[in-house]
Amino acid sequence: MVKKVVLTVLALLVVIAVIGGAKGAQIAALIKTSKSAVPPPETVTTAPATEQVWDDTLTAVGSVVPIQGITVTTELAGVVRDLRFDSGQTVQTGATLLRLDTGVEASQLASAEAQRALANVNLERARKLEAAGVAAKAELDTAEALAKQRKAEVSNIGVMLGKKTIKAPFTGRLGIRQVSNGQYVTPGTPIVTLLDTSRVYVDFRLPQRHLPVVSAEGIVVRITSDAFPGKQWEGKIDAIDAAVESASRNLRLRAVFDNPKEELAPGMFVNVEVVLPTKQNVVVIPVTAIQYAPYGDSVFVVEESPEGSVVKHTFIRQGTRRGDLAVVSSGVKAGQVIVTSGGFKLKNGARIVVDNKLAPDAQVDPKPQDK
Repeated sequence: MVKKVVLTVLALLVVIAVIGGAKGAQIAALIKTSKSAVPPPETVTTAPATEQVWDDTLTAVGSVVPIQGITVTTELAGVVRDLRFDSGQTVQTGATLLRLDTGVEASQLASAEAQRALANVNLERARKLEAAGVAAKAELDTAEALAKQRKAEVSNIGVMLGKKTIKAPFTGRLGIRQVSNGQYVTPGTPIVTLLDTSRVYVDFRLPQRHLPVVSAEGIVVRITSDAFPGKQWEGKIDAIDAAVESASRNLRLRAVFDNPKEELAPGMFVNVEVVLPTKQNVVVIPVTAIQYAPYGDSVFVVEESPEGSVVKHTFIRQGTRRGDLAVVSSGVKAGQVIVTSGGFKLKNGARIVVDNKLAPDAQVDPKPQDK
């Protein structure tokens, strides 16, 4: 009985050893195969780093300010009787925006005109009597003074009537209406904003050390806005503040821009680029080639090896951007070929296949089609 148990155990051990050996051989073969396996090359697009001549520039953040802009209000209290504008409407200089109730002033004007007419009649009578020697000179002086007083009263009421009609002081576009017919308004009550944005200012600040270079005449300023990707406006410095801000030691500047389509709205945030008279040679690469990470920006440089084209992961120092291109101050030299798209799949030493049929066309001043 004991002999049978021993033989059974030995048989089981032999079976286990055979199965374990077979599985071990399979695992070893798989490991060997995985080590010798080479991943297929990734398809990417490439472009050479090029050397270009760029203008020296200063960058800042600016805010759009209207050439002319007011909040329309009234000098006199009254009830709105006649609204003649809509929100967002464009109006010309002198256009009537609204009228306030003038019932009281109209009655006062009629009374004042009657009193003026009577004063004029009395004045003519006093002149005739004084000429005839019947009336004293003092009576004539009193009649003349009263006639002038009545005339001034009529003029004063006329001015008040005129102020009850509110007109546009300049050509521009209205904002959102803030009053309604029948509403009682007091002096200073906002009625509507009126802005002339056919031309606009852009206010921005630069450190005081740049004062000598920006003070030259004809300094060009370019601006871009996130609201209009790919679009750029060009203007010139219009004014420089007389004093440097004591808290920040920055200098406030104002540039003027044509805005025929009124795309630049007052209060809009814009990126400002001041173009200096000097130029510099720079190495530029497409922005799409740059890999961003917390520990630094990098690109993949293409190199040739016996196995074919491979990439080298290279850290760079990025400078100014313009359009689709970025300046590289270190890490890449002019003429080196870099990966412009497909780089997110790569690692250092990876093999690649270059296919530039659909490569993006990087430009300094891109003009995307509006479709």
